[in-house]
Amino acid sequence: MERRNFLKSAAAAGLTGTLLASCTPLDDKGSMSSNTIAKGTILHSVYFWLKEDISQEEEQDFLHFFEELRKVPGVQTLQYGKPASTNPRPVVDNSFQYNLLVTFQNMEDINTYETHPTHTAAAEKYSKYWTKVEVKDTTIM
Repeated sequence: MERRNFLKSAAAAGLTGTLLASCTPLDDKGSMSSNTIAKGTILHSVYFWLKEDISQEEEQDFLHFFEELRKVPGVQTLQYGKPASTNPRPVVDNSFQYNLLVTFQNMEDINTYETHPTHTAAAEKYSKYWTKVEVKDTTIM
């Protein structure tokens, strides 16, 4: 019985390792890479503070804003979420309601995004839901 349990555990561990390895991205030389964001990538991070009196339906409608932005040419990845429940510390600001993270291959792509009609129209349409927006752009080194 002990041998059978050991064999099951060993098989499960082997399968898990294989699955995790298959999820690891490859770098430009075909080697496994631990960094999934390439050097020179632009990380566009946007923080949204929504109006206090917003209804659940309005908040759900606001989320369509992010889906509209996916349509803009040059967007590599687009993800969004709410503040994590991290421990309170003087350096942590969890006062925003949503964070949008978009990656672009280069400055040309983010410059196109900033002025693209789909982006500007969506911002105009959904801006009725927020009181404050902060943008922080980073070039990955």
